[in-house]
Amino acid sequence: MSRRVVVTGGSCVSALGNEWPEVFASLKQKKNKIKYMPEWEKFQGLNTRLACPVDFTPPDFPRKKIRGMGRIALMAITSADNALKCAGLSESPELTAGRCGIAYGSSAGSIDSLLDFYSMLITNTTNKISATTYIKMMPQTCAANISVFYGLTGRLITTNTACTSGSMSIGYAFENIRNGQQDIMLAGGAEELSPADSGVFDVLFSTSTMNDTPELTPRAYDKNRDGLVIGEGAGTLILEEYEHAMARGARIYAEVAGYGTNTDGTHITQPNKNTMRKAMELALESAGITPDQIGYVNTHGTATMAGDIAESHATYEVFGNKVPVSTIKNYIGHTLGACGAIEAWSSINMMNEGWFAPNINLTELDPNCAPLDYIMGDGREAKVDYVMSNNFAFGGINTSLIFKRFS
Repeated sequence: MSRRVVVTGGSCVSALGNEWPEVFASLKQKKNKIKYMPEWEKFQGLNTRLACPVDFTPPDFPRKKIRGMGRIALMAITSADNALKCAGLSESPELTAGRCGIAYGSSAGSIDSLLDFYSMLITNTTNKISATTYIKMMPQTCAANISVFYGLTGRLITTNTACTSGSMSIGYAFENIRNGQQDIMLAGGAEELSPADSGVFDVLFSTSTMNDTPELTPRAYDKNRDGLVIGEGAGTLILEEYEHAMARGARIYAEVAGYGTNTDGTHITQPNKNTMRKAMELALESAGITPDQIGYVNTHGTATMAGDIAESHATYEVFGNKVPVSTIKNYIGHTLGACGAIEAWSSINMMNEGWFAPNINLTELDPNCAPLDYIMGDGREAKVDYVMSNNFAFGGINTSLIFKRFS
């Protein structure tokens, strides 16, 4: 018999803020946090000059415990620490008892350390390589560092699946608790800003070049959208077995109702609406509910030409135009490995608030996108029982998470 899984805590590091009241207030302002990056002018061939950096200063953690952390892991540990405090577990002996694990991901490790790591091959000297260089740049740096920081002795799952890193971590954590392997899981994702990330999408003609008007981009689903903007941040959810959470009197923010994931098997970078649709259907099947029970869909919404069209039609094929949809990326850009966790936590809290953020910058729908119920204006007030949060990544990796209102 499968066990119920609930969310007992969460937090993020984002340009919108860290704790939910601050994030909520930022969303209510209906303004994005995108900035022009003058320091990127030096990069020849890079067309975009836009990004969404986070004003981030890590807490005063003991130096000995964070010396193997780059910026990405420091954002992740900050998010995890606040999430554990939110869940009332930061000092719990259960963290080290073997029934608490971690699932965490990112596209890569810390970029500066990555450059140092490979510098020997260019300079023919090991001068820049230290005892912590690899620890900071390794793809599992967030999961491993968080595990050691708290002395976790349960399972460790690292999901380095680009834009589905955060959502896949939540999904796999959910499955591990549901199936009885763990009682508590820290789950999430992180990414630190690098101009190289923008460069990857720039050469694919997928970045926004509205350099003179950062406040107007990205504009997912809009007829005049011209691409994505790269951001950064981290997000962590605390997942827990229902009876375990109830026994310790934990506050429950939502129940994790379902999870679906699959792969396109067709192309590394071109989205496939059929397998996107199937991922959503798998999540509905996992939750044991029908499409009409979903009250809101938080879309991946990258503002890329092909991505928006494929995702909107996949969503339409599942829900028609009966479910309101919006994307957080119009506010903070694409945070890559962090987006799935930040967006899941935002979706849960918007469900609990009874208010869902609008698609800012969407003024004229692209006729090539499906005619969904795109939230516009001041947002949408609605009391719903289920929300879905979807993410899709390079490699043809699709994820869909469903959260249920807890009462």
